[in-house]
Amino acid sequence: MLFSKLAEYYDSLEKVSSRLKMIEIMAEVFKEAEEREMSAIVYMTQGVLAPAFEGKEFGVAEKMATESIAIATGYTKDEVESDFKKSGDLGKTAESFVAKSKLKRMLSSKPNILEVYEAMKKISESSGKGSKEHKIKLLANLVASSTPLEARYMIRYPLGQLRLGLGDATMLEALSVMENNDRTLKDELERAYNICSDLGFVAATLKSDGLKAIRSLSVSTFKPIRPALAERLPTAEEIIEKMGGKCAVEQKYDGFRCQIHRKGKRIELYSRRLERTTEMFPDIATAALKEVSTDEFIIEGEALAYNEATSEFMPFQETIQRKRKHGIDEKAVNLPLRLMAFDIMFADGKNYMNEPYSKRREKLEELLGKSETLRPSKRIITDSAKDLDDFFNISVENGLEGIVAKDLNAPYIAGARKFSWIKLKRSYQGELSDTLDLVIIGYYLGRGSRTEFGFGGLLCAVYNEKRDMFESISKLGTGFTEEQMQELSDKLSKIAQKSKPARVDAILEPDFWVYPKYVVTVRADEITKSPTHTCGMKVNDDGTKSGYSLRFPRLVGETTIRTDKSPEEATTTKEIIELYSQQKKVRV
Repeated sequence: MLFSKLAEYYDSLEKVSSRLKMIEIMAEVFKEAEEREMSAIVYMTQGVLAPAFEGKEFGVAEKMATESIAIATGYTKDEVESDFKKSGDLGKTAESFVAKSKLKRMLSSKPNILEVYEAMKKISESSGKGSKEHKIKLLANLVASSTPLEARYMIRYPLGQLRLGLGDATMLEALSVMENNDRTLKDELERAYNICSDLGFVAATLKSDGLKAIRSLSVSTFKPIRPALAERLPTAEEIIEKMGGKCAVEQKYDGFRCQIHRKGKRIELYSRRLERTTEMFPDIATAALKEVSTDEFIIEGEALAYNEATSEFMPFQETIQRKRKHGIDEKAVNLPLRLMAFDIMFADGKNYMNEPYSKRREKLEELLGKSETLRPSKRIITDSAKDLDDFFNISVENGLEGIVAKDLNAPYIAGARKFSWIKLKRSYQGELSDTLDLVIIGYYLGRGSRTEFGFGGLLCAVYNEKRDMFESISKLGTGFTEEQMQELSDKLSKIAQKSKPARVDAILEPDFWVYPKYVVTVRADEITKSPTHTCGMKVNDDGTKSGYSLRFPRLVGETTIRTDKSPEEATTTKEIIELYSQQKKVRV
């Protein structure tokens, strides 16, 4: 497929807001693509070079892209920058300058998708002395050989600014339609994606070997598994009732979700977002090599800073200091980590994901029996609401988040939020005591004392899994320090746009929309009904519409952006509706 054809499809995607139409367009792309093009098309459409766990980055900044456009079209860098300030979209600027280029188009033949993809990989792989100039030259060559429409996406792609509005769920449905015009296949494709976290690989496998190959995909080391998630209930009694009797009750730790893969002498650590964190946590990696009684496994846990003198876990504000690229060895000495492991998915060539929790836990304890750094999470097994409640209170008193109850007979359910795991997060007297992770979908310019920051507040959303949409739930204007306002202004201005992103559902209009990319942690007094927010919006008996919103929301946490969470891992519409229902119970 020529890149010009893919650019036409991308242009069509930009112009539609209907998710069904997006699925239809993307399915057509997949149908037309050759087998060898599938993974490249998926990665390009996702705005990446490879799945997150491979850690490949373009290393292209806006100033470098601006210089590339200038070189490719014969204009000065100042002229390009001036246009960019007006358009707010470097892709549109590239399109405009290629259309009026002072130079002759470099190539008479049109590049195909794989040629563009391979060129982008070369840009990414350029490193060392002179790499910046080399990247600029390579990108300039691509732009110079492009049509105006192609140039729009040639520039947006390495900047991570494609703005197509396609989430993973929508891509999976498009693959289902491509295969058999049957959206029910999405569940099988999603299972495959959940155990390998590589949508490009799933797409290529489906295209080349069909659904049978998708069904036979199994877990393997160094392809991280999308983490299982927990539901919420407000009381110990409801948890025991939901579990139907005895369950395991584990302490819930406030640290870094960490998935450890080992085969032989190779060790890799992956974050909640499935990004490699091996070099950041050398103490965990070393312990996984030296202190575990087998040399092939995948285990999951929470890494926390640990005070060896007092045998206490330290607060998350301390633990977060370990997430760094420099000064790692010094911090490892000053803030040693301990991994509290709570599950095992693979060991000695055997897939444990379909085994019941009780058997997985038995194997986990066997493997970690001699380790000091990697320890099984503390737990009890009970069918007593009182015992569960007491264990919860003890955990909270010890500075932990609370507890997670687990079904003794349930398998490990990758990438899904099910009642086989249930968090105890209680609300008191109608107040929302738990924090929420919200996605930024827009921001407001500063007024009064905030004018100098170019930032006055956020418009935030939750994620609707069924719709693959981000639904507005709150304006957020309090809890910001001056440093945080400046940080948000800098980050958001780079992804600002005048039109509402395709996956955003909102009635309120901010000064600037932003593509759903950043997650922030928020606390509020309670969840209320609202006619102006689209979270869970339904038609009332009197014909009016109402959704859910937050009363007195404010930003919390030492860090502004939750870098460990993707937008799709934010609080969901379903959770908001459940929390609202739990509030009403507490008030009675």
